[in-house]
Amino acid sequence: MEVVLSFGWMALVFWLILRAHGQRNLLPALHPAATVIRDPPNISVIVPARNEAGNLARCLDSLLGQDYPQERLNIIVVDDDSTDNTFAIGSSFAGKSRSLKVIRCPPLPPQWCGKPHACWTGARMSRPDDEWLCFIDADVEGGAKLMRSAVAAARSQDLALLSLAPRQRLGSFAERLIIPCGLFLMAFSQDLETVQSPHSSDVTACGQFMLVHRQAYELAGGHAAVHGAICEDLELARRIKKACGKVMLQDGKFLLSARMYTGWKSLWTGLSKNLVEMLGGHAATVITASLVLLLSLASIMLPAVDGLRCASGRAPDCVALVPALAGTAAAAGLHIAGALYFRTPLWYGLMFPVGYTVGACLALDSLRRHWRGKIVWKDRSYP
Repeated sequence: MEVVLSFGWMALVFWLILRAHGQRNLLPALHPAATVIRDPPNISVIVPARNEAGNLARCLDSLLGQDYPQERLNIIVVDDDSTDNTFAIGSSFAGKSRSLKVIRCPPLPPQWCGKPHACWTGARMSRPDDEWLCFIDADVEGGAKLMRSAVAAARSQDLALLSLAPRQRLGSFAERLIIPCGLFLMAFSQDLETVQSPHSSDVTACGQFMLVHRQAYELAGGHAAVHGAICEDLELARRIKKACGKVMLQDGKFLLSARMYTGWKSLWTGLSKNLVEMLGGHAATVITASLVLLLSLASIMLPAVDGLRCASGRAPDCVALVPALAGTAAAAGLHIAGALYFRTPLWYGLMFPVGYTVGACLALDSLRRHWRGKIVWKDRSYP
């Protein structure tokens, strides 16, 4: 039995690594555009911002530094009832550029979530002749060729919605421990070939950057149609795909980066608010959390038990020790490669069992919050 379990563990690890590698190839990277766009369209870039004083300046610096024609680029910062200096920071930038304006969001209506309301408010303030609307989070920084490259890609692929996944900047222990494991888990579990297909009713998207064709946005009902959704990015993308057009998620690592959280408190509340939706519902969350806990335990216990029994002279356990160690070493190698990618100390890669165990607890807490019927985010409570 020990031999069977150890070989099964090794086979599972190698299969997951191959699956993650295959998924990576299905998420094409968007490279900076090499040529100038002919007849560049008008774009309104909408930045919903609630208590983003620590991020907004970097975001607006990057938007005002775009090499896109300034007369074609309209930047709207929507201050969503912030209690910090978000509005003042945005206003200071607006005083330096005619292409940027800051507006205050009206009071949040009943049954609305904050971000969809801020995005909808910004969309209604866009110019009538804007061909594209770009929704970008305040914690995102873009390279100078971001807008030009995104528009060129959306046009060339005839997209209704182009979403970009930023390169994540990880600063705190919590971010470095949890976020790489979460991204690997999505690579293990998602079927990008299906959800990226125009023939599939499902979809994947990243709300940190969404470039939407104006006509498609309006046909889908805009953010008003997803006003009560915690995962408004996925719901909006799903509606756009169903209503009228092609939706694509691409890797934006060459053009934009983001730091979503700054430590345990913001990470825990931020991920637990929508992890159930990201994992596919209540049942899928329970199954995923259970499997993650089981595999995290196996990565440590199988080599340890086989090693102790082998040391006591049991030959079958010495045979089982080889695949058990190979599976755990391969898993560690994958996560060390992830640490290299995220530019964090390599020893974080060796802590993957801890990262997945804490992540499973986070998923269970997300379930608890949903069962209680109350989600808290940015000092707001949603039923």
